[in-house]
Amino acid sequence: MLGRADYQATFAAMRQFTQERPADAPDRLWVCEHPPVFTQGLAGRQDHILLPGDIPVVQTDRGGQVTYHGPGQVVAYPLIDLRRAGYYVKEYVYRLEEAVLRTLAHFGVTGHRVAGAPGIYVRLDDPFSHAALAGPQPGGDPFRGLGKIAALGIKVSRHCTYHGVSLNVAMDLEPFTRINPCGYAGLKTVDLSTIGVSVAWDEAAQVLSRKLVAFLAP
Repeated sequence: MLGRADYQATFAAMRQFTQERPADAPDRLWVCEHPPVFTQGLAGRQDHILLPGDIPVVQTDRGGQVTYHGPGQVVAYPLIDLRRAGYYVKEYVYRLEEAVLRTLAHFGVTGHRVAGAPGIYVRLDDPFSHAALAGPQPGGDPFRGLGKIAALGIKVSRHCTYHGVSLNVAMDLEPFTRINPCGYAGLKTVDLSTIGVSVAWDEAAQVLSRKLVAFLAP
């Protein structure tokens, strides 16, 4: 657990670790929260950053579009040697999402995947419903009735991963309105607090850490 950590310093450290790690270096999991910051992915479009105001925007080398990190959000950076773990990037993403789904289930929340949109979503009208998402959404909007509770963005270099996943616990969600989250205009963002789950950051971080360790194991 890194606690509160500057984003740019953490980004630089995990990139350096990945670039310099020897083949026998043990995998690591860094868990932290960041001061307010918008981070832009490699394919990120400037027009998805609407009104950043006084919040800094940092260009990164992860995949995906723009997202927001801030206090009350658990950010997890698995530093995994995929070749040694024995699975490929697609399965790695699946395992990351599965760890988040199981973390939410621990708190009684049902999370959902949306095809083609990495991350985890919840039903806004009933986040505790176990009913599966089924069929095309009205108007062709895959996010109709959903809120995003976890974002995912990764980088793989020399078969090793960095960047990772963020889970919204109890945040000021206003900064998400200053961007098109993950490149989707109007996508609603929620946290555990706004859907009725009161949990301390430390507890959420510990549960997510345990699930990540379990699901990322070879």
